[in-house]
Amino acid sequence: MANDLLVAWIGRTDLKASSGDPEAGLGPIAQAIGAGQYQAVHLLCDFSAGESRAFLKWLTPQTEARIHLHTVKLSSPINFGEIYERVVAVLDEISKPATRLTFHLSPGTPTMASVWILLAKTTYPARLIQSSAQKGVEEANIPFDISAEFIPQLLQRSDDRLSALAMGAADEDAVFESIIHRSAVMKRLIEQARRVAIRSIPVLIEGESGTGKELMARAIHRASLRKDKSFITVNCGAIPPELVESEFFGHKKGSFTGAATERKGHFELAHGGTIFLDEIGELPKPVQVKLLRTLQEGEVTPVGSSEVRKVDVRVIAATNRTLINEVASGNFREDLFYRLAVAIIKLPPLRERAGDLSLLIDALLKQVNEASAPIGVKPKKISVAAKNLLLQHPWPGNIRELLNTLQRAAVWSDDETVGQEAIRDAILVTPKGQASNDSILNRPLNSVLALEDLMAGVARHYLQRALEQTRGNKTQAAALLGFRNYQTLTNWMEKYEVER
Repeated sequence: MANDLLVAWIGRTDLKASSGDPEAGLGPIAQAIGAGQYQAVHLLCDFSAGESRAFLKWLTPQTEARIHLHTVKLSSPINFGEIYERVVAVLDEISKPATRLTFHLSPGTPTMASVWILLAKTTYPARLIQSSAQKGVEEANIPFDISAEFIPQLLQRSDDRLSALAMGAADEDAVFESIIHRSAVMKRLIEQARRVAIRSIPVLIEGESGTGKELMARAIHRASLRKDKSFITVNCGAIPPELVESEFFGHKKGSFTGAATERKGHFELAHGGTIFLDEIGELPKPVQVKLLRTLQEGEVTPVGSSEVRKVDVRVIAATNRTLINEVASGNFREDLFYRLAVAIIKLPPLRERAGDLSLLIDALLKQVNEASAPIGVKPKKISVAAKNLLLQHPWPGNIRELLNTLQRAAVWSDDETVGQEAIRDAILVTPKGQASNDSILNRPLNSVLALEDLMAGVARHYLQRALEQTRGNKTQAAALLGFRNYQTLTNWMEKYEVER
């Protein structure tokens, strides 16, 4: 069940309403609470403690929703940087996957309203409302493109603190600066990684393909006491099964056909440092046994040799599977799992990293430009409309897919600015995300087709997808589907019995 939250600044009119000023009426916040059904209300306030307490005492009896007060200090109610920073901190704290956010634009200063709009259209998909004594509470229907148009203007301002936030600057140790982020979930993971890094214990990193598992492993190594030693990367799924043991533990000359010389394995090469075992779930069972011994005893035995060699290696393993499920199905040894999973870091897919996508687009495009510079290609920029297309895509291939898309788009674009068409051509539509031609367009006509039912199914499919992608924000969902307004979407939802 979704958790509907109302978020707003307490404004001067709200305080007047709580003091009984007849000209203020109920005030914007009480109006909004009375017009909607919210599980919780989160109020930001830079007024005095006495004023905020008096307001809460007045407001609380008017609603069954839980009211949370977030006291913040601002040097000025029109300082973009400070307002942006305080709001993001609150939203990172309260936003969860099942949360549906509503931002109230009316209370507070115009600068505060501008920040709500910016965040609703980029980082935290949210419903926007406004209220007045004359018209009551209504949807604030703002064109989607305003987000991408507004961001460059903000970045041009002289407020250094806002610029730092917009570029994803954070207080984390410099070693983790390569992991571009602003989302709460990534902040928590990086804090976990920092704590794990200084302890020489095994780490298991789980996450979908393309989520940056190797990048996280390298950051952990660089933050560890082993940072000056080797970091050896091994793709367990890319080694032929018959060579895995030799690759891991080395071999003696003549131990098998093709072993023309003695060779050290990856564990010996990583001695004193870190070995990163990517796709650990692909390891054959016999090698899992020997790997377990290496972890337990700190020693390896090369193929064709009886000589035991001591190794001091930290193991960081990664998989795009849920390894405990592989244990349950018998594909992975339970004892090895518990040896590896001393610390587990679960990297979220890009679709769950609220606030990170826009930062990643900018950073990865810069990376693409730097890679093309040696061959004389001028740096590319991205248009407002093109960036909005990228912001709307679900990215099933995560960061790797995003990087590849930007690389293709840069190649397709003849101009210095990457436009919509280049992005459309560059985005790959996978069969998984497409309806089969057989399911829609090529239905046989040798029986009753039930066209109305077929079209209703298509409508329900796209209505639900749009609502899921926008976290229930009907205004944004309407824009994605090409509807002229929020009411048209509501009519379609009623017609096809789509609930949200």
